[in-house]
Amino acid sequence: MGQTASFNVLNYGALGDGQTDDSAAFLKAWQDVCGSSAGNVELIIPDRNRRFMLQPILFKGPCKSPSIQIKLFATITAPNSMEAWKWPDGGDRGRWIRFQYINGLTINGRGTFDGQGAPWWACAKAGKCNQRPSALGFASCVNLKLSRLNSVNSPGGHIGMVGGNGTIISRLHLIAPHDSPNTDGIDIAGTTNMLIRNSTIETGDDCVAINGGTSFLNITNVVCGPGHGISIGSLGKGGQFEIVEQIYVKNCTFKEGSTNGARIKTWQGGSGYAKKITFEDIILEKAENPIIIDQHYGSVVNANGGSAVKVSDITYRNVQGISISKSAIVLKCDSNIACTNIVLENVAITSATQTDINAVCQNAQGTCSSCKPSVSCLANN
Repeated sequence: MGQTASFNVLNYGALGDGQTDDSAAFLKAWQDVCGSSAGNVELIIPDRNRRFMLQPILFKGPCKSPSIQIKLFATITAPNSMEAWKWPDGGDRGRWIRFQYINGLTINGRGTFDGQGAPWWACAKAGKCNQRPSALGFASCVNLKLSRLNSVNSPGGHIGMVGGNGTIISRLHLIAPHDSPNTDGIDIAGTTNMLIRNSTIETGDDCVAINGGTSFLNITNVVCGPGHGISIGSLGKGGQFEIVEQIYVKNCTFKEGSTNGARIKTWQGGSGYAKKITFEDIILEKAENPIIIDQHYGSVVNANGGSAVKVSDITYRNVQGISISKSAIVLKCDSNIACTNIVLENVAITSATQTDINAVCQNAQGTCSSCKPSVSCLANN
């Protein structure tokens, strides 16, 4: 395994009293961590009774060691008011804590990131804050591992992943109130070979948002809700070319308060494709919009032409539970480029009320076997 070098933020002047800005101490510690040539390097952030307040901060590589572990036992907290945030000149204002170009990084320890997002949400609801920072951002990190961590009350999304490869996320608990705007759990873009498992995500927006450039993503045993479901997209906004493929979502539960379940959303006028996507062994606990493909997301329907993101090879298998929407299955595909090879197998969705439940199906082609409700535009097997 090689030599292990350990660095404790307390030895660099961090106090962890919840009030003092500990950013400089963390950056000093990181300089030694990243510069160490030991086979294994640890950054220790003790203990459970401490709260380390950090301003927006960047932990940047590449680093010398092939294996860096951040052991977070304490709580890391953001400033407690919007006015108290201190942004670096010319820095990225989209993230509170950023990790960039670090290979072999592991973060664990049962600690917590507290984004203190309430004032940001109030500002957004008043229409005054168009951009709010995500709690954690990871850019171009290879073989990243996040496990046994909590993130609460992020101003925006909790975790943003861009340009990664070989990421494993497990045993995370991401929490924000159901009415907190745009507090996505995990946002993914430009990332491949990623696993998300054994986690609970209860936020005010998508539990997992899968954006352009994402491929070979496996999501298994995730409990979602409240929130807006596990979403592919939105894709194609502003005429963009975007692709998503090889996505496998299995053994996931959508709790009561989920406004969507398995969702694919694209903008009219975009291009590219979303294909080879499977949702399997899905449980619905009074979810709204359990199965939905919306190719007119955020746009006015143009029936006279225009491009669209191609949606194909989508499978929903073993989906069971309760819908609070009358239309439990909604397939609203673009008239100029139909959704193709849509497969529903063993779908059994009942109504939360005594009203009949139905499906909406437009411009979709494929098959449906053992489907309740039945889907009129798909062939019955």
